[in-house]
Amino acid sequence: MLATIEATRILVKEGFTVLPYTSDDIVVAKRLIDAGASAIMPLGAPIGSGMGIQNTANIRILREMLEVPLIVDAGVGTASDAAIAMELGADAVLMNTGIAHAQEPVLMAEAMRDAVRAGRMAYLAGRMPRKLYATASSPVEGVVRN
Repeated sequence: MLATIEATRILVKEGFTVLPYTSDDIVVAKRLIDAGASAIMPLGAPIGSGMGIQNTANIRILREMLEVPLIVDAGVGTASDAAIAMELGADAVLMNTGIAHAQEPVLMAEAMRDAVRAGRMAYLAGRMPRKLYATASSPVEGVVRN
């Protein structure tokens, strides 16, 4: 990662737009931004693994701390993985293997498209708070009891 940070610094000085593929390490992301990266592209899981987002906490923290695009890359194996990445606040998801290795690649590509859109809308809509205990979802105010 130190070499990636240094390469980012050099390439930015030479006028390149740098979109570094990196781990989900928060300190490394900050250093890449300081070196001039135009986006951060953390892996969701090892490349080609299809394991989905393995560290949701770090992706969420990266979204909170970054003011550049956050593009999840690697490990996305199915549509629900893409939706989760977007619900965590990613600006985009790069994918290849999950589509290329699907039994029906065109159908999987369509599912990924729909999942990215749904995940982004869910992120923008804002999920309800998580609660430890159940609470009634129907209002009880104004209900007349006999």
